[in-house]
Amino acid sequence: MANLYRPHVMVLPEDAANHQLANGFSLRIDQSRSRQFQILPEVGGWSKVLDEFVSTHVREMEKYPHRYMILLIDFDKSPNRLANATTRIPVHLRHRVFVLGSSNEPEDLKNAGLRRSLEGATNLAELDAIGYALAQDCLDNTNLTWGHPELNHNASEVARLRAAIHPILF
Repeated sequence: MANLYRPHVMVLPEDAANHQLANGFSLRIDQSRSRQFQILPEVGGWSKVLDEFVSTHVREMEKYPHRYMILLIDFDKSPNRLANATTRIPVHLRHRVFVLGSSNEPEDLKNAGLRRSLEGATNLAELDAIGYALAQDCLDNTNLTWGHPELNHNASEVARLRAAIHPILF
């Protein structure tokens, strides 16, 4: 459980595959800061992520001004998914909310051979290892994994995310 009175990051994943990506990401976080990162239970659909965010987490973010949220969804090859999702996020919270995901589904990341050989990630399941690599990119300020064609549509969100979470998690 994150310390709610310090800067912290919560991830709301769409499904089990996105939860695995978030879990892998969490394994790369500095151990002394691991309590500042929490993965919430998956909700079963990208629109349900937005519904859950609006019905529960908007109020919580207003109560806890140090909270950042990552809405981890499948983009299902929809070029308007980010714009549609952003319209559901209240303007006064947009600087603390990030909408990220694979261009179609996380399983496509495995099929694309998107697993970097990283120290510390060699014994992880494939999606966990990809999440670990995404965190490594955030730590190193690189795009080795985020730059993949299945993920590069996240570039603007990732830039915002790095600036916000790097001091909190790494």
